Amino acid sequence: MASIHNLGFPRIGAKRELKFAQEAFWKGQISESELLATAKAIRQLNWRDQQSLDLVPVGDFSLYDQVLDMSFTLGNRPARVVDLEGSELDNYFRVARGRSANDSDCKCVHAGEMTKWFDTNYHYIVPEVTGNTQFTLHAERLLSQLAEAQHLGVNPKPVIIGPVTYLWLCKEKDNASRLDLLTQLLPVYAELLEQLAAAGVEWVQIDEPILVTELDAGWKHAFETAYHTLKSSRVKLLLATYFGTLRENLQQAVNLPVAGLHVDAVRGSTEVNKVVDWLPINKVLSVGAIDGRNIWKTDLNATLDWLEPIAKKLDERLWIAPSCSLLHVPVDLNSEETLDEDIHKWLAFGKQKLQELALLGKAINDGRETVAEALAANRVAIESRKSSSRVHNPAVKAAVKGITANLGKRKSVYAERIAKQRAHLPLPLYPTTTIGSFPQTQDIRKARLAFKKNEISTDDYITKMKAEIEHAIRQQEELGLDVLVHGEAERNDMVEYFGEQLEGYVFSQFGWVQSYGSRCVKPPILFGDISRPEAMTVDWIKYAQSLTNKPMKGMLTGPVTILNWSFVRDDQPRSESCLQLALAIRQEVQDLEAAGVNVIQIDEAALREGLPLRKSEWQHYLDWAVESFRICANGVNDETQIHTHMCYSEFNDIIEAIAHMDADVITIETSRSDMELLDVFEEFHYPNEIGPGVYDIHSPNIPSEEQAVNLISKAAERIPPERLWVNPDCGLKTRQWEEVIPALQNMVAAAKTLRASLG
Repeated sequence: MASIHNLGFPRIGAKRELKFAQEAFWKGQISESELLATAKAIRQLNWRDQQSLDLVPVGDFSLYDQVLDMSFTLGNRPARVVDLEGSELDNYFRVARGRSANDSDCKCVHAGEMTKWFDTNYHYIVPEVTGNTQFTLHAERLLSQLAEAQHLGVNPKPVIIGPVTYLWLCKEKDNASRLDLLTQLLPVYAELLEQLAAAGVEWVQIDEPILVTELDAGWKHAFETAYHTLKSSRVKLLLATYFGTLRENLQQAVNLPVAGLHVDAVRGSTEVNKVVDWLPINKVLSVGAIDGRNIWKTDLNATLDWLEPIAKKLDERLWIAPSCSLLHVPVDLNSEETLDEDIHKWLAFGKQKLQELALLGKAINDGRETVAEALAANRVAIESRKSSSRVHNPAVKAAVKGITANLGKRKSVYAERIAKQRAHLPLPLYPTTTIGSFPQTQDIRKARLAFKKNEISTDDYITKMKAEIEHAIRQQEELGLDVLVHGEAERNDMVEYFGEQLEGYVFSQFGWVQSYGSRCVKPPILFGDISRPEAMTVDWIKYAQSLTNKPMKGMLTGPVTILNWSFVRDDQPRSESCLQLALAIRQEVQDLEAAGVNVIQIDEAALREGLPLRKSEWQHYLDWAVESFRICANGVNDETQIHTHMCYSEFNDIIEAIAHMDADVITIETSRSDMELLDVFEEFHYPNEIGPGVYDIHSPNIPSEEQAVNLISKAAERIPPERLWVNPDCGLKTRQWEEVIPALQNMVAAAKTLRASLG
């Protein structure tokens, strides 16, 4: 009999209950006990939804981030929070976001660095280690959740990040070697596993996703050391890999001394049979047969075609699961009341994926005939999507085929363009700007909701948004910023806003997924060929420019980011969809220029996020991603200045590709990393202008003028001052005006100080 289990479940709640409780706690509106009570209620509901599984994940729930949870479990807290007053939860949030609830300035700290979880849009707080790091076990959080699950009667499978992946995720803050810390880390893991065994646990899921990356000999040896050390544990270990294929790590993975191995059979479908053949006969194989990263229905009949022969070989050693944690998909499709009826039939959110899992399990264990009706309905849904005329647009496909190399070329090289731009846009040294958005206030959100509910007219909504735009412009003029933005009051999200105006997209009401902490996004659903029926931003930007004599930036989201932050169709290469998006954004860029907008920012925040996990596959991705950006950006005159923005990504290893994008100005995140991301510029001569972010907008802390001066001064050691801009590290939509104003005042003052220092 095959078993069914899950690797993890969304933790935000079906209606984002966790988000609202977190933010209320941070504002001092609810107590710590009230926050924890909300978290407990969500966990218990999640377990009830999974109670039909043979094994239910425990410990996958987090109040902010599972990597930060693991750091606190291992006692790996940054020294800057160790001696601060308050609860364990206070220090947890201080590392996550720089402060906890009602913290005074003396308790504010530098927030932990944030980056993307492999190739997803989920962010984690990077663990910090030094040569003096000592690990100690603090298992109370996990043991408490385990006791809760056992009380509910589910069969628990605790989920932890494996020791090798944990160290791989760490950042060395001095000359420490992460791998040198393995020998003192392993006894803490052994102690944790012993405590879980004592609590009645049989299986522990230990996540080691770095096994799908290219590992050098040191990291490969670390796996041998780690799992030969932990093999004496009284619990059975299910080693979980996901997000790709094992390839050269396959033989090591199947032979590590663990009781079971989980593989991603969606992204790693080509090697599942090899894993089956190579797996020792005493081990369980967990097959990730359902896509945990996307929202399309699983073709259950096709899946059973390849899964049934494996079941015959493995019998009870076969476990069936999603490919990875369901953290990356929305909670429940049944919450959707307005989603297009045809497309609704093609989708499966978290709860529906559990239902698919149950159907696969029943078909394997009891025969397809026991679920014949469900399989027939699934076949109808799959076929209707394949044949739908709404998915395929011959005109769009013809436009992509008509793309030539000239579409991606500017008229002149950067050195010639920048001279024309400086004459056309007389800006001071160290020009100041922001990344695009300003606070999305309650008034803005209420107006948008009223408009969606038809409680106010289109004219009334436009009037309200124009008032917000004017407010943002007047604030920027008072602050003395050099290049202004309209503030994006009319935009619900930097991707969803554009998707709503493009053919080939649909939208959910409650399709929220966690991006980091309390930040949730609702990715649009890219189901068909993409086209732009009409201009999307031009009227708003024209109105904003009419209110000021200062240069106004047109704000767009680039094709790669729209692609990577959407749920994307899986019936054609992603590169094809990206080129369709590039042609649509190109039309918008040209319309903005024709309307007199001479500074246009095309955000590619997610460029690196789509990078394959294996370097051997990078170039193919970068070729079409960079081409897509160039196609959308380069149909303008030399005098038009093209900006782009990237945030929270280690991009040093793709700096040549970024330079090849040939944007006139790039803005990047460097505040949390203390400008460490700029080290690459000591070796690589980046040719164009750059704005290293000096204001960490993901923290409520307000940077001082001195901090901004110090950060830009560090940047000026690597990049000539005449090519440096001064800006925050990301958009300001999630902040409050009372934080934004003083932070930007200090930023502008820092630019003036820097100018004065150069005479």
